[in-house]
Amino acid sequence: MSRSARLATIALTSAALVATAALPATATGAHTLPAPHRSPVVIGAVQADSPGRDDGSNRSLNAEWVTVKNTSHRPVNLNGWTLTSERTHKTYRFHNLRLAGHQEVRVHTGHGRDTWRDVFQNRRDYVWDNHRDTATLRNDHRRVVDTKHWGPR
Repeated sequence: MSRSARLATIALTSAALVATAALPATATGAHTLPAPHRSPVVIGAVQADSPGRDDGSNRSLNAEWVTVKNTSHRPVNLNGWTLTSERTHKTYRFHNLRLAGHQEVRVHTGHGRDTWRDVFQNRRDYVWDNHRDTATLRNDHRRVVDTKHWGPR
């Protein structure tokens, strides 16, 4: 084969490789993983240390809370979702709560009457570690939706 024929073959082969690399992964037979789904529901503000003395009163327990926010304009049904403390391993399960678009709900530790703005875990002891903890929000399929950490790692 002549030198010019070899160069032409190399050029065509290189062009074919470049064209194949430029095709989408599905066109070349390779599979790509879908981008992870990001939930519009996130953990917002946290007050893990209720103001004043930790005296175990219902007032003190309810001053300890975590906010869960819907950042989208569409409503989200939180039925079956959970909010868990990494340090104390205590879990709150949401029941019959639908967050409207751009709405948030405050999850209090103590006793109270649930509303669209505040829900209560109905506990008699503290859930969140004042100094170091991680709140984990999971959807009704037990997938982690969001986490929020405070204190030293």
